Amino acid sequence: MRSRIDDWSKWVLWIAIYSCLNSYSLNAICADFTFTAIPDQDTAGLQERFGKIADYLAKELKVPVKYIPVKSYSASVQAFKNNEVQLAWFGGLSGVQARLAVMHSKAIAQGKEDPNFITYFIANTNTGLSFTECFPFNIVDKTFTFGAKGSTSGRLMPEYFIQKALGKTPREVFKRVGFSGDHSKTLALVQSGSYQVGVINYKVWQKAVSAGQVDPKRVQVIWRTPSYPDYNWTIRGDVDRTYGQGFSQAVQQALIQLKAPEILNSFPRSSFISADNEMYQPILETAIELGIIRQ
Repeated sequence: MRSRIDDWSKWVLWIAIYSCLNSYSLNAICADFTFTAIPDQDTAGLQERFGKIADYLAKELKVPVKYIPVKSYSASVQAFKNNEVQLAWFGGLSGVQARLAVMHSKAIAQGKEDPNFITYFIANTNTGLSFTECFPFNIVDKTFTFGAKGSTSGRLMPEYFIQKALGKTPREVFKRVGFSGDHSKTLALVQSGSYQVGVINYKVWQKAVSAGQVDPKRVQVIWRTPSYPDYNWTIRGDVDRTYGQGFSQAVQQALIQLKAPEILNSFPRSSFISADNEMYQPILETAIELGIIRQ
């Protein structure tokens, strides 16, 4: 009997050691690694995209990984701040806000296209507005919708370019100003004529065009902004303490090494590359200049 008990104890010890070596720390055996993302598109599309990311990361990191959806940009930052999630797919602005809220957190990856992101200004064709290489000054006195209030491509940078070109705030420039909540809704509102002009993430626009969701007889691009840094994967600074030394680096490597076309196309990005906090200093400075972030 003693021999059987000794053998069983050895097996339990061996399993624990093996799990430790393959899951970074004994804490990670029971601790789910959770992440969220800004809700910049329709809920169904986000669930499909990030469900695939969760499965991929779980396989690569050998820990349970869960995607936790949120209802707003501010909620994604709050979840990160409260340690309800340890990783997030943020926009440029929400990433800056999250890293300011959580000491030692860092941007670890971004889409290959994200260092040079752009916003499209779009208009309902009934306005008579057409594409221009220069800022479209004739949008003055139109009805206008941003995306979410916390969006980089749907609010921060468009507002910056509007104020830079016109020397006035959007509420001083437009007949009516709205916030749609996300890029997909912005497209729908401008295409339907509910708003005459709006701003949209160029990737969302291109994906909608490919999906046949854009009617060129009703809505079209009238201006492309200069480029700026945008989306990023940001991780909390305390994950190594929870999941084991080197875990944050392992997450970064897993994202950078992601090659699956069905996952990358859902973002859509051609690949993920490394990122760091310094890359988003222009976003912080712009947000401070507009009074969106106060220090």
